[in-house]
Amino acid sequence: QVQLVESGGDSVQDGGSLRLSCGISGYTGSTYCMSWFRQAPGKQREGVATIDSDGSTSYADSVKDRFTISQDNAKRILYLQLNSLKLEDTAMYYCAILSAVRTYSTDGYCSSTDTERRIYRGQGTQVTVSS
Repeated sequence: QVQLVESGGDSVQDGGSLRLSCGISGYTGSTYCMSWFRQAPGKQREGVATIDSDGSTSYADSVKDRFTISQDNAKRILYLQLNSLKLEDTAMYYCAILSAVRTYSTDGYCSSTDTERRIYRGQGTQVTVSS
């Protein structure tokens, strides 16, 4: 059973920093696209950042140069470093894995045209930015 558990969310002032973590267990696929996405109340879900199994990354324009996605394969942890936080970054942040043979990523979104694909995601961690 694949499980993703996010942590690290907190309340911070604008301009502050946080590091989110996503612990992954039970996933054994060798090709994938992992991502962070967020959703604020009353707003649509927004892709934030992706990292493929080959290490390539993509970011939403709204977070580029402020957020950094990384992974520790040995510890099976996905990270998202959030710097220079803004009020509009307030949201629930989720991590996800798109499992497929061929994956694509752009602007913070993972995708695949494979018929055999699965998506796993965690329960989220809340980030609140205040002035």
